[in-house]
Amino acid sequence: MHPFTYTRVSDTREALNAGRRGGRYIAGGTTLVDLMRETVERPEALVDISGLPLDEVTVTERGGLRIGALVTMAEAAAHRKVRTLFPVISEALELSASAQLRNMATIGGNIMQRTRCTYFRDVTAACNKREPGSGCAALEGVNRTHAILGTSDACVATHPSDVAVAFTALEAQVRLLGPDGERQVPFADFLLRPGSTPDREQAIRSAELITAVVVPALPRPLKSGYLKVRDRQSYEFALTSAAVALHVRGGVIREARVAAGGVGTVPWKLPAVERHLVGERPSDSLWTAAAAKAAEGARPLPHNLFKVELLGRTVERQLRIVGGTK
Repeated sequence: MHPFTYTRVSDTREALNAGRRGGRYIAGGTTLVDLMRETVERPEALVDISGLPLDEVTVTERGGLRIGALVTMAEAAAHRKVRTLFPVISEALELSASAQLRNMATIGGNIMQRTRCTYFRDVTAACNKREPGSGCAALEGVNRTHAILGTSDACVATHPSDVAVAFTALEAQVRLLGPDGERQVPFADFLLRPGSTPDREQAIRSAELITAVVVPALPRPLKSGYLKVRDRQSYEFALTSAAVALHVRGGVIREARVAAGGVGTVPWKLPAVERHLVGERPSDSLWTAAAAKAAEGARPLPHNLFKVELLGRTVERQLRIVGGTK
């Protein structure tokens, strides 16, 4: 591990000043410290923001949620209003990491985490995300766990977060505070596809601080849930996953929110699936037909062709569970 300075701040102004001087924000440290140990990340200054007043979950006026950036994954998952209003968020969190990590890791840190691609974490391997212009070893290497959607010639790494898939499905917003003031970014625009600049992963400006994730109010009644398919049931990242939220009134689907994880370079919204559902009555045949659209545009690699079919099956299974016809 390389030498670094450490500063603990007590208010957002102090944090922003430290960020302007090049400091990297850290709270639970469950991702950044690992990357520092492996010398993937070499920050010269760490700014501990764990003492900032960003650790509350509140219900907005219309029935949405505002989840503070420093709320831990465990706290958010267990919060009564999160579980009641948006079970998909609680389920995604509870299927993430281990209990110990969920007690430490924060919501802000979770959506900022970097890929778990083994080539990214191996400093001897070519990785455009870690060293722009060095190449992508995964393209010709072992790429079973890599992305089939949103890839480029520069990068095929998946985004690892489960709760980010739920936030994408629900069309959440990320609240940011920076030297130029506050702004709000749609979650779908916050995490960036690799394109030709895979080293730029979030639409966050220099010294900006995540203050909250805001989930909009959605029509009620709303049923939602998260399904994760992985190689083992304990502490494993998704091969595929599906976040689904359905508003059914009068026996007809009025709104549908669907996103997939484990298959995209970012959490992947599935608008073709959503369009196929809206205006229809829940049925086994509807779920099958809608799920067939899940992998449109997929670009599988030599070792992960199976993800195309697995994604469709995962989406179909979760539609059946949430839609009540399992």
